[in-house]
Order: sequence, then C-alpha cells, then structure tokens
Amino acid sequence: MSVSMYTVSIPVFMQHLNGLSGVLDKAAAWASERKIEPEALLKARLAPDMFHLTRQVQIACDSAKGGVARLAGVEIPKHEDNETSIADLKARIAKTIAFLKTLDRKAFAGAEDKHIVLKFPTNTFEFNGADYLGKFVLPNVYFHITTAYGILRNRGRVLHRVLEPGGIVLRRLLNSRFAAALARARDHAVVVGHGL
Repeated sequence: MSVSMYTVSIPVFMQHLNGLSGVLDKAAAWASERKIEPEALLKARLAPDMFHLTRQVQIACDSAKGGVARLAGVEIPKHEDNETSIADLKARIAKTIAFLKTLDRKAFAGAEDKHIVLKFPTNTFEFNGADYLGKFVLPNVYFHITTAYGILRNRGRVLHRVLEPGGIVLRRLLNSRFAAALARARDHAVVVGHGL
C-alpha cells in the first residue's frame, strides 16, 4: 500500500501547528500569571546565533504552506512577517491551517515525482517531490516547531510533561500498556547492547 504525499503532509502539519498554537496559549497564560509581558517571550532564543521565537513560528508556518503549495502546484500564500504579539502568532498559525484545509488530496497525485527547485541567494536546491517533502519540508517544520517549544521551556515555562506539538499527553502514554511494552523493549535492548 502506498502512502500519499497528502497524507504525510497536510494532516501532519495541521496537527503540529495546532499543537504549537496550544503551546503559545499556555505560554501566554504562564506569562500573565507571573506578570511577565508575553511579548518578552517573542524575542527569546535558545542561543545568540539562533532565530527568536517569533521567527521560529513564522518559518514553521512558511515551511508548511510553501511545501504543500509547491507539491500541489498552487500559489504560495504571502504572509507578512509583522507579528508583534502571541495573538498575532496564533493568527498566523490559523491562516496557515486554513490554507492547508483548502488543498484537495487530488492535487497531490504524482507529486512525489514533481521537480522542485528552490533558489536562495547563495544556493539552488533541486529535488523530486518525495525527497523535497521527506528531506526538506518535514524536517524544517519539525525543527522550527520543536525549537519554538524549546525556547518556551528554556524560559521557564513548564508544560506539565505534555508533548504539545503532537498533542500526545505523556501521562496517558506512561499509564498505558504501550508504556509497559516500551519499557520491556528498552530493557531488552540494553541487555543486548542496543540502548534506546
């Protein structure tokens, strides 16, 4: 059974972007409880040479919408990079998700073989559609969403052990039979010399 390019992009990006929006809600509430201006979080970064939270969210959205637009052969929506509040970032995420919802599964037929060319000031990259999605778009979306989450965790925002970007509650996972099976597998892997 083959997996469609639509299936491994649109629903995945919608799930993770919704999770990122939820993380931003929790960050705003956390900042409010501590009388910290939520906008102070927007310029936070993990390291001096990394992008700040606002840019991480912008790139996550741009990677998702640009990636699927190229694969579906439609125009990439333009979003100004002018967000100055958490509400603005949430609105950008909502616009991105709204765009993703407009794309028809049929537009992705044959997308795995589509020739994609990305031109940057110092480089040009060429991919087939499958490599573009799997080796460029997905990693970029995951990286920037995870980095946004990491910035908020690094600033002291406790997210109660919730894997927010994917919407999976870790406590439920730990209480499940899956967790017991995972523990057994981990113990077995350690015994045979393959640490997990």
